[in-house]
Amino acid sequence: MTMTHSLTLYEQYELTKSKEVNAADLAAACYRQIERLNPTLNAFITVVPPDADEAPSVNSHAPLLAGIPVAVKDLFNTKGIRTTGGSKFFTDYIPDQDAVVVDKIKKAGARVIGKTNTHEIALGVTNNNPHFGACRNPWDTTRTPGGSSGGSAVAVATGMALAALGTDTGGSIRIPAALCGVVGLKPTYGRVSLRGVMPLSWNLDHAGPIVKCVEDAALMLQIMEGYDAEDPTSFKTLPGDFLSHMRDNARGRKVAFAVGAFVEDETDPEVFAAVREAARVLSELGVEITEVNADFLREAALANSLVTQADAAAFHRERLKERPDWFGADVRQRLETGAKFSATEYALARRAQVEVRRKCDLLFEEYDSLILPTTPIAAPVLEGEDAIARARLLTRLTAPFNSTGLPALSVPCGFTSEGLPVGLQIVSRAWNEAGVLRIGYAYQQATERRRVNPPVF
Repeated sequence: MTMTHSLTLYEQYELTKSKEVNAADLAAACYRQIERLNPTLNAFITVVPPDADEAPSVNSHAPLLAGIPVAVKDLFNTKGIRTTGGSKFFTDYIPDQDAVVVDKIKKAGARVIGKTNTHEIALGVTNNNPHFGACRNPWDTTRTPGGSSGGSAVAVATGMALAALGTDTGGSIRIPAALCGVVGLKPTYGRVSLRGVMPLSWNLDHAGPIVKCVEDAALMLQIMEGYDAEDPTSFKTLPGDFLSHMRDNARGRKVAFAVGAFVEDETDPEVFAAVREAARVLSELGVEITEVNADFLREAALANSLVTQADAAAFHRERLKERPDWFGADVRQRLETGAKFSATEYALARRAQVEVRRKCDLLFEEYDSLILPTTPIAAPVLEGEDAIARARLLTRLTAPFNSTGLPALSVPCGFTSEGLPVGLQIVSRAWNEAGVLRIGYAYQQATERRRVNPPVF
């Protein structure tokens, strides 16, 4: 039988339910991968020893994640396990309770296998952390895995965990998912509780899963979603049946294919060609594809950058004032920039959010979904003269959907000539996670992209 760490979360769930595989086998396989690969890839800041894991207090006799190893980004509070935020300030911080989402996955039976590496305080996308070391891309260890949830994506891509929790403020779930060849889902703003998660931007933060396939994303969202009265960002919504609706026929769905200067000018031709090929595959499945100019997204991307830095500077204002030298150089510079924005600049950025959200609402009155590249380029190098400049491109096509709060899914859709993964981004109207999962699942089933593992696997 295929090694347990190489299967998907949903496959493992089916195997554990039928008793063909037990939880101890799953954990042992993941720990072997961690022991073998983490010294090189540095996906984990903290690994939870096998004998230190608490038996979960599950909600049912047949929990969805019965003993399945799940990695948690080191921004989520974990009871009794240090939560650093990738920051020197929190190196020894041990929370006395779990974040709401961590509590949810534990009650579903998950085993927290460790805390994953992140760009410092999540304010960056290279995952080159000055305090805990750089996390490396499993397709090419000289390159970034993306961030800030880079460790989570690497852990899933290499079988060190079967699923992982991430956060996304400008693309931090979708970017590393795309660069590492896995699936990442940013739900609608307010769908998943953020209580117990270190903030980056109160107005833009989202929590979601990084997994191997679209079924896994649906399964994790089924567990993670839900109204939290104590989280001011949380919305009351009807519970979704994502696993069932994901399999609805995509034939006849109307999908907009984003074109125009904003999408195309800074996008590598190989990346755009891979996404165009994905559009062709969907068209052959009976999806109606129409090219739509998406230049209106530019303002939302610019607004996202300003709001992120300003909000982060507000949250970390005392730390920045008292110990600026404890921040890495790139993060300190972004915080100092954020602190200098005027109230007028901030107000205009928030206004741009509202205007672009309305334009998206109008778009989705006509189309079920929008597709475009997740990132304009494949994984750039971690270090070197133009590493930071190239990294700045990574949020270009993801950030607009943090500003608008819309659900967005990244699925693998091919490779560049250098053998680096490319991501297809699927976006829809608010609360229509089922819609993005449906298109992603249809494409995945037609191409079986999920079966490709990185060379280090």
